[in-house]
Amino acid sequence: MAITPPDQERAAMSVPLLPRWHDSLSLSSSSSSSTSSSFSASSDAAPMMPMPTDASPCKPLAAFRDAHRGGGSVSCLSLCGEFLLSASTGADIVAWQQPDLRLFARFGGAGGEGSVKALAAAGGRVFSAHQDGRVRVWRVSRRSENAFKLVAALPTARDYLGRVFRQASYVPTRRGARRRLWIEHADSISCLAVAVQDGVVYSGSWDRTLKVWRMSDLRCLESVRAHDDAINAVAADCGVVYSASADGRVKAWEKGKVAGSTHSLLAVLVARDGVSWNALAVSADGAAAGRRVYAAGSDGHVLGWDRHGGARWNLACEVKAHAMAVLCLCVAGDLVCTGSADKTIGLWRRQPDGGLAKVGAVGGHEGPVKCIQASVCRTSNGCMVYSGGLDKSIRVWWVPHGFNGDQRRPETDTKEHKPCVFLR
Repeated sequence: MAITPPDQERAAMSVPLLPRWHDSLSLSSSSSSSTSSSFSASSDAAPMMPMPTDASPCKPLAAFRDAHRGGGSVSCLSLCGEFLLSASTGADIVAWQQPDLRLFARFGGAGGEGSVKALAAAGGRVFSAHQDGRVRVWRVSRRSENAFKLVAALPTARDYLGRVFRQASYVPTRRGARRRLWIEHADSISCLAVAVQDGVVYSGSWDRTLKVWRMSDLRCLESVRAHDDAINAVAADCGVVYSASADGRVKAWEKGKVAGSTHSLLAVLVARDGVSWNALAVSADGAAAGRRVYAAGSDGHVLGWDRHGGARWNLACEVKAHAMAVLCLCVAGDLVCTGSADKTIGLWRRQPDGGLAKVGAVGGHEGPVKCIQASVCRTSNGCMVYSGGLDKSIRVWWVPHGFNGDQRRPETDTKEHKPCVFLR
């Protein structure tokens, strides 16, 4: 359900909250105090906060306080073409128009949805995962006044009707209170991943299941009992979907080659009791660099595995990224960004030998960093990094491409490439 903004918000939508790219570049070499003053005229849409002084080339560009209605914490971010999408525990979703981050639209927030836990975008559609256990699908169209239109809630009514009278379609819930259709999530959905090549969307939930939704007709194809505790993150890459859980496991699943076949477990990449794996990100930088999946844990560590085809992964790097839990993770080119409960953002560069070299740590958030996204701007030779926190703010950072911090040796606990145990 789209929300029509009031008059003061319509006015704010026409005011850029960030400068154009050429202005961003000039700001990246200026002081943080001048950066803060240059945005003061745009505070109607999202009040600005004082920016921290930072002597590194990584520059804070803007900070938007209470960007969401109701004062909800920022729960997730997603890049959707020309938009940056942000969602909150207050159930609303905000579309910011890139590159200058104008407030473009607010949508969602309909009764009963619950807080938004995850966002994913592909093929002109946005998928949002909610605390009420449902995935909502929004159509994106610039030709309509209602640019983000709700078109479905998963499972769809058609999917329900096709199974509701079949006894085989029901499964007991975790607590055994009542039976549910297997196409339903019995608890909050925590994460989403879109596999465009396979034409499916994956949803992971606190109910420990991983569900597979077909994008063409939005039907639920499969429900996988993937873990022994809540699933916190999923990532999809080339026919393989990765799941990370509070049970201390990161697993890799393969989609069957035959139509209608189910997902099978390929490998358990790591198993650490007492560690909750909170975030996943897949890097694909071409044939030379290979494909790598990163996982971030509650013990402050970030692990990276290189996939060599089939069911073979090598542990390529392991770093103690933060003193507290790493809550979010993203990859943009050779830049890896981590957000932590210690209120800082870690910046890392992938090295030729596979390790991660620390660029630096960026402060500014007044609470744990819950979500992070980054986009590469090749014409400007750098990355824009967007972060959202439990302090209810969204912050924007500029990281020049050539900045490699103190040029220290890659921080890794891995002395050699270790083969991962794999299953067939």
